[in-house]
Amino acid sequence: MRLSFVSFAWRNVWRRRLRTALTLCGIGMGIGAFVTLVGFSRSFEHAWLEMYENAGTDLAVVQKTFLNTSVDQSAGDVLRRIPQIEIAAPMVINMMAVTPEVNTLVYGWKADTFEFSALNILQGRRFRDGQQEAMLGELLADSLNKKVGDTIDLQGSTFTVVGIFRSGSALETGAIILPLDEMQNLSSMTGKVTAYHVKLKPAPAGVSQAQWQKEAEDAVEKDLPGLRAVPAAQRAANNQLVLLAHAAAWGTSLIALLVAALGIANTMAMSVFERTKEIGVLRAMGWSRGRVMTLILIEAAALGAAGGGAGVLLGWGALRILGALPQTASIASTTLPVQTLLEGLLMAILVGVLAGSVPAWRGAQLSPVEALRHE
Repeated sequence: MRLSFVSFAWRNVWRRRLRTALTLCGIGMGIGAFVTLVGFSRSFEHAWLEMYENAGTDLAVVQKTFLNTSVDQSAGDVLRRIPQIEIAAPMVINMMAVTPEVNTLVYGWKADTFEFSALNILQGRRFRDGQQEAMLGELLADSLNKKVGDTIDLQGSTFTVVGIFRSGSALETGAIILPLDEMQNLSSMTGKVTAYHVKLKPAPAGVSQAQWQKEAEDAVEKDLPGLRAVPAAQRAANNQLVLLAHAAAWGTSLIALLVAALGIANTMAMSVFERTKEIGVLRAMGWSRGRVMTLILIEAAALGAAGGGAGVLLGWGALRILGALPQTASIASTTLPVQTLLEGLLMAILVGVLAGSVPAWRGAQLSPVEALRHE
């Protein structure tokens, strides 16, 4: 039976089935880790973007560095004088322990902030400025078994729960919102805020929204040196928590992929060694070094593609599990974005080709005479 070049390569891959299966497991685990971790971190970023979009936030005014940003509260008076800005709402955000086992995001808002428009208050009312009152997202309230009238302790201070709310953003549904001044006291940020969330006025006739927003950004940076106005989408992608999530996801995934690459390299090196005489026959029949090298690289790429396909399914299954767990259900997406799927497959094939390149080169360098003498 006449075999095509690709069929010949695939037959060689399955010649040692147990070894190939173990290699595919390693690749699948590496790609599965990539799909799960990167997919989850992107869901986290999307949750931040939803929070801004639902509230109608156009810009976030922060320090020119995103890390540990702290803005003087007096900047609000300057922002409100900028012609393009309709509202500039101060806010503080921090991660705090609610119980020894539960940490959550805690926001500090003014009682009249426009960001309340994105919330649906299910029970109770808004807090009042200057009062030790708190509002809980419904997911957190259910988790802590809290209702209106109960109290909650944060860093040694006791707050009365006055409202339970629902939000379109997972980052708020599982969070706590306090009066801004109370949050500043807890965070030792008196007179300081994390950022100003800005809502722009409608663009005038003849001016595009993008141009109007750019004018607002330039005005902020001109009137408040040291601060910058960041579009909501950019702020969602580049805030400290999202950057840390992306870094952790990619770092862990790369370690897993390195282990998978070593598995492919070992499999291909053993395959070349065991087939030394076969490669000698192919070279004696007129196969060029380039063709031998291409054959081995195709085998390595096939291993990567097959393992990548299994890894994508494994990662999708892991995301579905995260989407079902109470702790992560509000953030994890159970759908697998096409971008993540393609990245996982392409990365698996690339890892296979790179891991197989050295064995392929060594196989291509074999002399036909020496290879035929090999026992």
